Amino acid sequence: MRNVVVVIGPGQIGQAIARRIGFGKHILLADMRQENAEAAAEVMANAGFEVSVATVDVSSRNAVEALVEKAAGLGKVTGLVHAAGVSPSQAAPATILKVDLYGTALVLEAFGNVIEPSGSGVVIASQSGHRLPPLSVEQNKALATTPTEELPGLPFLQPDQVTDPLHAYQVSKRGNVLRVMAEAVRWGKRGARINAISPGIIMTPLARDELAGPRGAGYRRMIEACAAGRAGTPDEVANVAALLMGPDGGFITGSDVLMDGGVTASYWYGELSH
Repeated sequence: MRNVVVVIGPGQIGQAIARRIGFGKHILLADMRQENAEAAAEVMANAGFEVSVATVDVSSRNAVEALVEKAAGLGKVTGLVHAAGVSPSQAAPATILKVDLYGTALVLEAFGNVIEPSGSGVVIASQSGHRLPPLSVEQNKALATTPTEELPGLPFLQPDQVTDPLHAYQVSKRGNVLRVMAEAVRWGKRGARINAISPGIIMTPLARDELAGPRGAGYRRMIEACAAGRAGTPDEVANVAALLMGPDGGFITGSDVLMDGGVTASYWYGELSH
């Protein structure tokens, strides 16, 4: 049977990772919009990759389970790249929590049931999760281990507690990293690994939306004041994903790699802290 890598959210980062890890495997590209998946598939097929497409709404259990069934029908699921999500400029707090927090937990749960021994996955989180003030031990454990269907009901995630999109995004991305830690324990029992990457500003259409949106000035300041002095590229994220998902990363699981050019460092201890 052929090995299958599932890429949920085949935007610039998802495609870059798929190019690094997908040759010789069947790549299933899944997006909420069929046309997005097909456009990515055309680019990758023209570059010699074996691809197919699916649609998925990660905030729907039925849709995610249907994607798992399709992937398992194609072969052995040995890889998962979860790069789907919405940014603070794209959605209301409730939608961000539903897609970015609940959706990620759902994807990790569902694919953790079928991932092959020696399989691996990465979740694209965000530097934003590292700028949320510390949560309590109880809140951390709740985000990490609360059964997926009960996650949206946590008291500190209610509308009166999460009132703006940025807070929703930050707590979702913090939750992604914590969820990856907890799922790494379960995935490990199958002989598989799962990690997170928390990128900073990576030049993609989503980042361009942010640069042109209400937080554009803040974005530009982050780029100018960070240690690297520039934004990142999707291929740089793919380099890290290839390490985490490949044999050289065999001792890495339940981890999160913050790659933001030093924005978080500057936020806490440098120019951005003022």
